[in-house]
Amino acid sequence: MRNLDITTLRSFVAVADSGGVTRAAGFLHLTQSAVSMQLKRLEEMLGLSLLDRTGRTIGLTASGEQLLVYARRMIALNDEVIARLTDQAYEGEIKLGVPHDIVYPAIPQVLKQFHAAFPRVRILLEASYTKTLKEQFAKGDCDLIVTTETGLDQGGQMLAEKDLIWIGAPGGAAWRQRPLRLAFCRFCTFRPHVVKALDAAGIDWEMAVDTESDRTIEAAVSADLAVHAMIDGTEPPYLEQVDHNSALPILATQQINLYGAQGSQGEVHNTLVALLQNAFQPQTGRLRAV
Repeated sequence: MRNLDITTLRSFVAVADSGGVTRAAGFLHLTQSAVSMQLKRLEEMLGLSLLDRTGRTIGLTASGEQLLVYARRMIALNDEVIARLTDQAYEGEIKLGVPHDIVYPAIPQVLKQFHAAFPRVRILLEASYTKTLKEQFAKGDCDLIVTTETGLDQGGQMLAEKDLIWIGAPGGAAWRQRPLRLAFCRFCTFRPHVVKALDAAGIDWEMAVDTESDRTIEAAVSADLAVHAMIDGTEPPYLEQVDHNSALPILATQQINLYGAQGSQGEVHNTLVALLQNAFQPQTGRLRAV
């Protein structure tokens, strides 16, 4: 296995660009003999003649012209890697706020891809309710927030529009009971929309589980003790959409919005914005993990 050396390739590109070893040596802050030795070593390793030395200035052979294209790309990639891993411009932290109920499945993949691109930048993930996140964003406590709403405030960007659906235990019957037993967090933004829809449909209901814990909600629903509502595509694998055959009302459509994406705020910030935009693009009715 033969490996090309970036330093040698850099000398080769410098000679090609300057048309001679002397000028290349001055540009690289090396001696002429050092540059000549690197070129000789490169040709010997490849077993090819890369430079045409018959004229007054050094030119490239056909093989040299072909190598030059790859050499530029390899040097550029090398320099990009070094910059990403060592440049202070790629350090720091970004605080991202996301509602509890849409963290999965998209956000873990967003964080994974962002970390691979900017390993020295920390993302502080704040999972909370939309109302709380918008308050934090207004105070400058979050750099970016994703929200679930029925509308869009100034400065926001809609990422997707999704159905709010009834969720229950697989094969469960809780949705048939009257009064309908509900399980919701106290500050869930979906809760008032669900209650309003049930009242409008004349369906009796009771809040069987009133908590601040998403895990408690999921446990009660998976035990078929109550029903819940979630954005289509965010339900965990141990819960399922209720096939109620119009026995329950259609719920309000929800928007997944992004705040903090306006204007160019640097490569790091813009990359995270692009990943979030891509993650929530509609795909067969479900949220898509990038």
